[in-house]
Amino acid sequence: MRIFENLNVDFLSKRKLFYTVSAALFLIGLINVIFRGLEFGIDFNGGSEIVLQFRNPVEISDIRAKLENTGLGNIEVKTFGGETGVLVRTELQEIPKQIYPLILGNIEETINKNFPGLEKRVIDSSLNSLTYELPNPDTTNRLADILNKAGFQATEVSGEPDNKELIVSVGIADWIKENLKQKMPDNPFDVLREEKVGPKVGKELKQDAVIAIFASLMAILIYLGFRFKFIFAFGAVLALFHDVLITLGLYSVLYGLIPGLNLEIDLTIVGAFLTLIGYSVNDTVVVFDRVRENLKIHKTLPLADIINMSVNKTMSRTILTGGTALITLFVLLILGGEVLRAFSFTLFFGIIIGTYSSIFVASCLVYEYASRAKKRVQF
Repeated sequence: MRIFENLNVDFLSKRKLFYTVSAALFLIGLINVIFRGLEFGIDFNGGSEIVLQFRNPVEISDIRAKLENTGLGNIEVKTFGGETGVLVRTELQEIPKQIYPLILGNIEETINKNFPGLEKRVIDSSLNSLTYELPNPDTTNRLADILNKAGFQATEVSGEPDNKELIVSVGIADWIKENLKQKMPDNPFDVLREEKVGPKVGKELKQDAVIAIFASLMAILIYLGFRFKFIFAFGAVLALFHDVLITLGLYSVLYGLIPGLNLEIDLTIVGAFLTLIGYSVNDTVVVFDRVRENLKIHKTLPLADIINMSVNKTMSRTILTGGTALITLFVLLILGGEVLRAFSFTLFFGIIIGTYSSIFVASCLVYEYASRAKKRVQF
């Protein structure tokens, strides 16, 4: 199937218009990034990650609805491993102070229910744990088993026969368990894992993400420099920077404006940006490959005519490839659920911007350099 087979548009004559459009999009995004900033997810800001294993299959949307308004801030819920596994992420690392007394009350209620009138003493207390001193080692051992079966994380301070101290952990998972047990009594579950991502780790991940994107752009620059001419490589990488920065600015502009669309930047979004870079450079290489081919065939034609001819000839392929990708991403954006929505959104608009830059930016930059430097491009 071929469309635009006889297309003959003078793209280069409109390059100043394209520069204006790109500059406007970039400035709008930059202003929003400066004044509104970017919202980062748990991967970069730090937080807690809890893995739950249910006995029966669950709906992620149902779990997400049940965990809303629980006082744990922004919560991210995803499928983990199958229909019965759930991954819960929250930006908090410790239980909020207003919730802490409620969890302590649940612990005390469990103890009093199984050991009415038990003499005990709290010898240490923090937002992360509670340490009891009990009358004898036998009671300590039995209470540890009862609390663990009730869903709390209780461990004896030591394995010595005369140990009478018991530590009960108080974490995000405990509050999640309390909420879900009340709302889902017919579907028991276990906490498989509770991990915390500290701010330092999140900062390192943020740096690694920037390095990964920058390194990929430099690798593309080197590759295209060998495959084509350096100016072609330089034009392609500038176009890729153009794509990434404008898409990033779009995140800042649209954050909080579209209901149900979570535009926080996490590791999944970094993967989307790297995918976008790969897609966009592939589009650009197709155009440059046709330019090189036409330069060898039409040696006497001006460079402007060669570039216009090449862009026109590849337009059919560009529209068909980009169109089919956009249809797929649109379906994912609408029906893929919250987990895939931000990823699909990034690629959907990134491909539009990447296709635009392959046609209207990368080639124009090559021509701009050649005309200003008064150098003839040859292969």
